[in-house]
Amino acid sequence: MRSSPLTRRGLLAAGCGLAATTLPALSGCSALAAAEDDPDTLVVHSQLGTTAPGSATYLRALDRFREENPGLKVKNLVNGDDLAQVYETARLARKEPDVVMVNLYDKTLAWTDVGATVDVKDYLDDWGLRERVLPQALAAWTDGKGRLRAFPYFATNWPVAYNRALLDRAGVAEIPTTGDELIRAARKLRAKGTAPVTVGGNDWTGQKLLAQIIQTFLTEDEARHAYATGDFGARGARQGIDYFVELRDSGVFTDKPQGLTSDSMMTQFNTQSAAIESAMSSALAEVPERVARHTDVGGWPLADGAVHDKPTILRSYTLIGFWISPNGTKKIDAVEKFLRFMYRADTVSAFITESGRDMAVRSDALSTDFPLVAAAQRLGSDVGQVLLPDVYVPPTANQPLITATSTSFTRGVSAARVRAALEAAYR
Repeated sequence: MRSSPLTRRGLLAAGCGLAATTLPALSGCSALAAAEDDPDTLVVHSQLGTTAPGSATYLRALDRFREENPGLKVKNLVNGDDLAQVYETARLARKEPDVVMVNLYDKTLAWTDVGATVDVKDYLDDWGLRERVLPQALAAWTDGKGRLRAFPYFATNWPVAYNRALLDRAGVAEIPTTGDELIRAARKLRAKGTAPVTVGGNDWTGQKLLAQIIQTFLTEDEARHAYATGDFGARGARQGIDYFVELRDSGVFTDKPQGLTSDSMMTQFNTQSAAIESAMSSALAEVPERVARHTDVGGWPLADGAVHDKPTILRSYTLIGFWISPNGTKKIDAVEKFLRFMYRADTVSAFITESGRDMAVRSDALSTDFPLVAAAQRLGSDVGQVLLPDVYVPPTANQPLITATSTSFTRGVSAARVRAALEAAYR
């Protein structure tokens, strides 16, 4: 399949032969059919189960669920970034898993609309789970027609991490809060042989940081319009692009960021080759203790005339949700047992305390063993917040935006060319 979203015609067009050729992890159509036909086997498709943050906690939760429900088997299918592609192929063959754990982004934005997954609003209410979910998460997962796409579960804070030891060594006494301070700090860091801001300019981490910087001069409504339509011609959007280009060409970012990925970014920060990174909480949980103990979290520095009054961070409540498939509705009693278990206070708190995950579910637990995650959770009104554009960007524009991001992080590319690259991604 191509990267475009599913269509109703596409969902009806393919058979088991297609699924068998692209689903090696599921052992072909016979295994899928066997799982689908067994009413005592719940098939869950997730990105948790290998090295993804929270995997160990999730696998332990599955073991507890199986012990508490001895008559119900759970088959855990695991994929990484290709999960959406694998699920869509299985759905085309009508052999899709019953529950899918994935974020609201790109392909998945279309699933409920084309019937690849079902509206779960009534299930949420019937099972008494609405009060367990943060209102912001419910709003984020609800589409324009009032349908709840999935049961919200993981969230994330996305602050900026500052290595105080490296800043101190370079003679930077305070964490930068303005663009001018950030530029001066970058020069001092480079003089000491330290990269200033590390970023994956060739993947989603760079895309998010670019969006954050552009929103320096955009209200939430203006940002929503820009990222939904690809129109970056408004005065605020052009000012934000100018600000990004000024920072980039002043040496704020690490060398050649247009070729780096999220893994490169984390490696540079975690090995103290770079002093600053914009990182979601799951990445903060991976920062080694020797680095975390002299790292502070805060917001991205502002420019004069910004619409925000405090340095900004990103927050998202759409990182992972529980989607119910059409096959899952045939085993809805088993699905209900599973989701009630996953929403239990002890299950939720385990993800927070054991894995340092932020949750879209109410909990009094804190990630005390993950100091940077806990610090980000406590930021509150000390920082401003900008829009995470994921749920507004059309699926067909997502990958082209990554290409545009790489172009944007290439030193010397003019603000006009950055804007043109961003707008071209929507065409």
